[in-house]
Amino acid sequence: KRVFPFAARFALPDCRHTRFSPLYMLPLLMLLTACRAAATRTLIGGRSARVLASRFAHAPVASAAAASSSAAAATAAAAPPSLVAESRVRVASLLEGGEARLGETVVVKGWVRTVRTQKSFSFVEVNDGSSLKGVQVVAEDGLDSYDVVDALSTGAAVAVRGEVVASPAKEQSIELRASLVELVGSCPADSYPLQKKRHSLEFLRSIAHLRPRTNTIGAAMRVRSALSFATHEFFRSRGFVHVHTPLLTASDCEGAGEMFRVTTLPAAGEAAQPAAAAAGCGDDVAALDRAVKSAGEAVRALKEAAVVDKEAVDGAVQELLARKAKLQAATEKQVAGKPAGDPFADDFFGRAAYLTVSGQLCAETYASALGDVYTFGPTFRAEDSNTARHLAEFWMIEPEMAFTDLAANMDNAEAYVKHVVQYALRSCADDFAMFAQFYDKGLKARLQALVETPFARVSYTE
Repeated sequence: KRVFPFAARFALPDCRHTRFSPLYMLPLLMLLTACRAAATRTLIGGRSARVLASRFAHAPVASAAAASSSAAAATAAAAPPSLVAESRVRVASLLEGGEARLGETVVVKGWVRTVRTQKSFSFVEVNDGSSLKGVQVVAEDGLDSYDVVDALSTGAAVAVRGEVVASPAKEQSIELRASLVELVGSCPADSYPLQKKRHSLEFLRSIAHLRPRTNTIGAAMRVRSALSFATHEFFRSRGFVHVHTPLLTASDCEGAGEMFRVTTLPAAGEAAQPAAAAAGCGDDVAALDRAVKSAGEAVRALKEAAVVDKEAVDGAVQELLARKAKLQAATEKQVAGKPAGDPFADDFFGRAAYLTVSGQLCAETYASALGDVYTFGPTFRAEDSNTARHLAEFWMIEPEMAFTDLAANMDNAEAYVKHVVQYALRSCADDFAMFAQFYDKGLKARLQALVETPFARVSYTE
């Protein structure tokens, strides 16, 4: 914002703001990219510097120093290599490969779901969020890192290197025989609230920072991600252009619902911000005009005094200029159709602004230039109704098509719904199986029927 102040304010089609060309954003994007690359180099360089420093800090300048360096090198050589920097194989990919991956040595990183310790080995289920199921890791007590396995608990973050082997268990075809287990982040077993049991959604709301690790929330997010991807895939394949419409707007799109107001003005009883307080007296043009005349008379009196105080004159002149600027701003507001006394005249946009209830109005203008377009983003409704059919925030998909008719519009809607549902059923089969087991037994059958059955068409008269 300090480097490119013109890019710090977003242009709203229906609000007071200076518009700017997208080309102006190129220097900003280049700067951000350069900063990120520099930060990456700093992190990598810093890590490399620390490694080099630890490796060469005790360079042999004498026989005693040489002996100390040799001992340190031997200790470093004995330490197991870290798995943090090694690339990992996602659990979903590993399980999908199944027996075709037998014999491979892979690195898996994730969070411990369960630990079962036997006499001479332990079973550790590791899940990385890429699938509903985790991979079973078998760690034998002969491992150099078995002390790490012995201290694991549910919720701990681990990195495991091992060989993919056939599993004798019925519910899985492969498992991972560990050769190295590294603790990435510990988790206190006595206070970790998620255990291997079903938790109510009410309870999960009280631990929002951990609920994504549960089967229910994880499955819902994977299905949502699949639906989002399929949405873009569908419209992209049909030549639609994805447009981003403003989240802040002064328009109430077709009166779609109650709107959340966005304001920088202080609430009742709060002190005004310095900038707002300074501009607060600028609405009354008549009062400002009188203030300008008064300041002008003060300047004249100081200049005509027998002994002229230059500092006092300069201060009075600055005050006169400031009052003239306020008078000009107030006059411009009146000319722009913002009469004095407008409660939002001193707000950020100079008028009332809201969170959008729909991007349709903007999408229509883009469709009139780009042809077929669609929006896909968050919308907000300030309807105070706590039901399953009323949401304060949700993501809405709004296609707008040029040179089309109602029949083609209906065909497009039907094809879209079938495409995204079919994609989700195919890519999230385990998640839908979990939904059927715990939430809705007939869900998958209904969705499959939706994909396979033509949509009915009902005329307006019917």
